[in-house]
Parts: sequence; C-alpha cells; structure tokens
Amino acid sequence: MTFSSTLFIFFFLPLVFLSYLLVGAKFRNLLLLVASLAFYAWGEPVYVVVMLFSIVANYFFGLGIGRVQESGGRGNWVLCWAVLANIGLLGFFKYASLLRPYLASVEWLPPAMQQSHLPMGISFFTFQAISYVVDVYRKVTPPQRNILNMGLFIALFPKLMAGPIVRYHDIVEQIAKRTIRVDDFAAGVERFIFGLSKKVLIANPLGGMADTIFTLQVSTLSTFTAWLGIICYTLQLYFDFSGYSDMAIGLGRMFGFSFLENFNYPYISRSIQEFWRRWHISLSNWLRDYLYIPLGGNRFGALRTRVNLFVVFFVCGMWHGASWNFIAWGLFHGFFLILERGVFGRKLQTAPLPLRHIYVLLVVMNAWVFFRLDNLPQIWAYLTALYGFTSSHAIHPVIHVAMDVSFYVTLIAGVILAMPVYPSCVRLLLSAGLSPAISKIAGPSVSMLKICLLGVLLVFSSTSLIVGAYNPFIYFRF
Repeated sequence: MTFSSTLFIFFFLPLVFLSYLLVGAKFRNLLLLVASLAFYAWGEPVYVVVMLFSIVANYFFGLGIGRVQESGGRGNWVLCWAVLANIGLLGFFKYASLLRPYLASVEWLPPAMQQSHLPMGISFFTFQAISYVVDVYRKVTPPQRNILNMGLFIALFPKLMAGPIVRYHDIVEQIAKRTIRVDDFAAGVERFIFGLSKKVLIANPLGGMADTIFTLQVSTLSTFTAWLGIICYTLQLYFDFSGYSDMAIGLGRMFGFSFLENFNYPYISRSIQEFWRRWHISLSNWLRDYLYIPLGGNRFGALRTRVNLFVVFFVCGMWHGASWNFIAWGLFHGFFLILERGVFGRKLQTAPLPLRHIYVLLVVMNAWVFFRLDNLPQIWAYLTALYGFTSSHAIHPVIHVAMDVSFYVTLIAGVILAMPVYPSCVRLLLSAGLSPAISKIAGPSVSMLKICLLGVLLVFSSTSLIVGAYNPFIYFRF
C-alpha cells in the first residue's frame, strides 16, 4: 500500500482518521501503532516481524543505556551493541546481495541472503532507531519507558516507508501529547494533495518517458534523446520523492505531528554543498550529526576532512542501495564535495551565478545516470551518448510518438515547479507592501480559488490512479 493508491486515499486513511477522532486521547497512540503495523503488514506480511524486532530491541537498548548511566557509567558497550544490532539487521537484509555472486557456491548460505526481496523502508526506520539510541547515550533525551510510544516512533505510518528521517527528540513531546486543530488539519490536507499531485501528475508521466528511454538500446539513442531521458529522470526523482515527503508531512500534521522539511528546491543550488543542504535534508543532517561530526568533521585539517567526506558519501551510496552503482553515485558526489573544499571551490564562489547553476545541474544529472543504471558498461555507454559519441542522430520512433502535447505541458510544469516560483511571488508581494492589502480585499476569493484548485488536483490525481496509470515509487526499494 502506498500513499498514492486508491486503497490508501479512499479507505485506509479515512478509516484510521475517523477511528482516531472517536477513540479519545487515551487510546490514540495504540490506535496509530496498530494502524501503522497493519499498513506495513499489508505489503510486508512476513517482514513486519523485522519491524517488531527493531521496536523491542531498541526499546531495551535505550533502557539499558539509561540504567548504566544512572549507575555512574557511560553506556559505551550498550551503545556499541545497539548500533551493531541495527546495522547488522540492515546489512543482513539489504547488503547480502552484494556478496551473493561470491557466495553462491556456499551451501550454508541462509535463504534470506539468497533472495533479493528487501523489507520496505528498512533504511529509514533503522536510521531513526540509531538516532534514538545515540541521543539517549548523549543524554539529549531520556530513554522511552513506554514500549507503545517507542513502537509509534519507529513504525508511525506517515514516515515509515520513505521518511523524512525523523529524530526521536524532535517528536517525543508530540508522541506523549498532541492536539488536532482545524487549521493544522486543513494545512495537512492541503500539503497531502499538493504532494499527491506532484507524484501522480508530474513524476509519473515524466517517469514513464524516462523508463521508455532507459530501456532502449543505448546504440539507438541520439544525444537529444539521451539528454531528454536524464532530464525526465532528474525531474521524476525530485517530484516523486519530494511529493512523497509532502504527503508524509501533510499526514503527520493531520494527526497532530510536525515533521521537518525534507526538500528545499535542490535544483537551484549553486554548489554541490548547497545541493546537499537542500536535497533529502533529513538524510543529509543525519549523516552530518551521526557520522561526519563523530569522525572529526572539519576539525583536524584539510586531509582528514576530505577522508571524512569520502567515508560519509561512501556510506550515503551504500544506504541508497545494495549495488555498486549506488556506491559509485555516492563517491561521485563525494568527489565534487572534496573538490569544492579546495581551489576549485574558491574559484566557483567568484563565478557568475548562471555558470554555477549549470555546473551543479551537470554534476547532478551525470550522477543520476549512475543512480538509474545497474552496471558500469551501461553507465559508460549512456554517458557517451549524452556527449555525442553515438552513431544515432534521429529521435527513436517510440519516443517521437510519446512526445505529445501532454508530455510537453508536464515537462514545462516540472521545470517551473522545480524552482521556487510561488515563494518568490509571495516575497515580491510582501516587499512591495501589497500582500496585506490584497489579503484584506481578496482574501475570501483567494481562499475559494485555493479550495477549487485543491479539488481539481485531487480529482485529476484520483482519476489517474483509478484508471491504473503508471504509478511506481522509486524510494520504496530503499
């Protein structure tokens, strides 16, 4: 079950929300935990046991660290076992596939290591669990003594499958006590519909074109077609993942939770450093606070800083997938981050803004080739097609047919909405002193137009889902 499914939108969500209102504050956490486990079990009836193991294990690890510290110790060994258990769980299910080709002849290899199926969302809830035990160790937060509340932190369905990666100390008070206000609910519904529309109306059509291009023989691709494919995939990734994050944030707000933002228009960045402050913000911050800074950050000289960045983006690549192409993608980004720490970075700061934007887009789009394709020969062939080393110069007939008016409208909308057009308009009105006056005169009309827009977006998105249009979700495999 996904957020962008008719089952979730028209059955699961209304049922859970109405039950949430009826049961009263005392039983709301229990209801949400049961609903979250049911949501996960719908797609993972076996691996829900993995989720339950994570909840119970990290609950006792947190208590163990707390008890050791209460008795005057530091809890180092408990923390080590907690981190090893979480990383071991993630590694067992996710990264065994990297070793499978080398271990295929080993008869005692466990069946779980011989299959390719991965528990959905395991990367997200494992990182959240690690942040909890580390924060307890650092005394940022006391250990959770209610196992139901611990279960809700790890399994809460709005953030379960694809984040954002929520830290325990950010929502512990909301888990213990929260209220639903009409304004919050309305804002949550609005955010959910906008996220659903980004996913269904922009990411899905562009993803269909990207998939069509990437499944063609590279030798048949012209340079134009290759660039069209990677542009569509670049936009698909952003609208797919940011749309899902918007839906998660909106759902959380409906139920009284406030999740931090996960995207901030990353494609307008002027450096790769800035890109990672805007893209998948919860992951970037997690890697900074729980890996980069503990490794020493930038406190021990230039060489150590570069080594730390290399390690962080190696881990970042590993986190994204159990495949060498993801590791190459992470190291590709790490290389440019290291490059920006030296002379190149200082030169970049003085370059014209358009040139800096072009640089970032080229790096990011070339890196997405590594992200999209599975093996290095395919990646190399596609990169050569991007830069004109191809024998084909005509648009493939299949692509030519798919490039209709609807596709062009979607592509243009994607390019425009990937930029902060709406926030810029609001800032312009505020700076001109027009916003308060306009709000006073046209407030009711603007509100009605917004409601109509949301209604239209919901109808179009729902219609697309009902007719069974192309509806993948890229980050489910992470």
